[in-house]
Formats: sequence, C-alpha cells, structure tokens
Amino acid sequence: MRPTNKLRAIHPGEILRKDFMLPLGLTINGLARALDVPATRIHSIVHGERAISADTAARLARHFGGDAASWLALRATHDLKTLPNRSEIERNVRPRVVA
Repeated sequence: MRPTNKLRAIHPGEILRKDFMLPLGLTINGLARALDVPATRIHSIVHGERAISADTAARLARHFGGDAASWLALRATHDLKTLPNRSEIERNVRPRVVA
C-alpha cells in the first residue's frame, strides 16, 4: 500500500534542531558534549546528512527524556517517505494472495 500522507518528509535532525536544541539554547558542540559523541555526528544529523542510529537515539532519549524508539520511529518514517525506488517496488513486487 502506498501512504496517502503527502506531507513533506521531515528529517529527524530538523526536529532535533528546531524542537530541542533551539528552544534550549543548545549548540552542536554543547549537545555533542552532553551526549558524549563527536560534534561531527550532531552536525551531520541536524543538517540532514546522517540518520539517527540506535546508539544516538538511546543517547538522545537519556539526555532529553522519552524513549529511543521514538527517535528511531522518526527515522523510519523519514526513510519510508524518501524511499527512492517505491515505484519500482510497487511495480515489481507481487502482493501475496490469500486463498
């Protein structure tokens, strides 16, 4: 089934930057220090160049509260909305027919 939601695919890094870092006045370097990760990792995430890994999701959940699964769900949603070969999959993969 093809998703009917036509909203723009939002990268989790945009959510991290706009909803967490900016309101709290966190810099890339400051968040990287708090999470004990390289600043390049946070930079790449907030600029949409890198996905949030399970490790980073766990660190974000520990720092901000909540759970890592929510961060990973944002990643999965983004990945599915930006799937480059969705048309090819729909064209070439046959749905299983239930008898």
